[in-house]
Amino acid sequence: MATMMRFGAAVLAILVAAEGAGATWADAMFDEVSKDFGTVPRGPALQHNFKIKNTTGQVVVISAIRVSCGCVSATALTNVLQPGETTSVAARMDTTRFTGHKNVTIFVTFSRPGLEEVRLWVQANGRDDLVVTPDSLAFGVVKRGAGPERTVNVTFYGNNFSQITEVKTDSNYLQATAKETSRQVSQVDYTITAKVRPDTPAGRWYSDVWLTTNNPSIPKIRVPLTIEIESALTVSPDAVVIGPLKTKEEGERKVILRGTKPFKILKTDGGDANLSVKATSDEARTIHVLTVRAVGGDKAGDSVRKLKIVTDLDEAEKEVDLTVTTQVVP
Repeated sequence: MATMMRFGAAVLAILVAAEGAGATWADAMFDEVSKDFGTVPRGPALQHNFKIKNTTGQVVVISAIRVSCGCVSATALTNVLQPGETTSVAARMDTTRFTGHKNVTIFVTFSRPGLEEVRLWVQANGRDDLVVTPDSLAFGVVKRGAGPERTVNVTFYGNNFSQITEVKTDSNYLQATAKETSRQVSQVDYTITAKVRPDTPAGRWYSDVWLTTNNPSIPKIRVPLTIEIESALTVSPDAVVIGPLKTKEEGERKVILRGTKPFKILKTDGGDANLSVKATSDEARTIHVLTVRAVGGDKAGDSVRKLKIVTDLDEAEKEVDLTVTTQVVP
């Protein structure tokens, strides 16, 4: 099996190198053309997005996507890209459809600005003698600064010599450890603990924890990790349009300012007599309703202003920006 894996990896490297040697405008739009999921238990679905950015300066059209194996499905999130726009080819690998090493090609066909085809590769080593429960480190939605932890259990079947010798993460914001919990005649159990650093930026994160073992047939195990970190302070919406207004006419919009704990609004920077923000309360609250008021200027057209709302939160994110567009008509 180890020989087979090395052979498969070598073939993949040769194919990728060959493709790169004759790279086209279509190839240049992809951040990457291959994804190795590593050794995985049979059962869970594996997913990966191949990102695309239209750098051609012309309209790009993805006309078709096909795969070399029914164990993989792939779709484009957007088929038509204007210059500068981005999308992804979402690949999904069904590990119940194969055992052992599997290498699958995804063919992405473009019809504009010219006829071209890009080949993507996904591969994995599906094992029946390995179980990860649950199949991922899913943190869900957490508050920024919380520093949460999650665990999964890894079980090796059929031997008592398997050991996890190293644990690595794809991000410096993640810390992971492995602890052996049981070793029997034909079964070895580990608990994998992953912790997210409190200073991890807000947003949706997709990463992997990689386990290195001393088992030559299972050299590396991938455990996917997902988390959505909420900012300490958010404004919704973060951009408003007031108008159309006539000269000296007033208009207003409501926005909602949310925090992870009660806070007061100290001030708003960037306003003046023609643009102001007023809160419904001076007290500390987790949610404030703000009224943004604008006055039409002397000239017709759009005026874009950025306001900075400052709070008393003792967090790194104690300020938030609000973009206001005022539309003035003759």
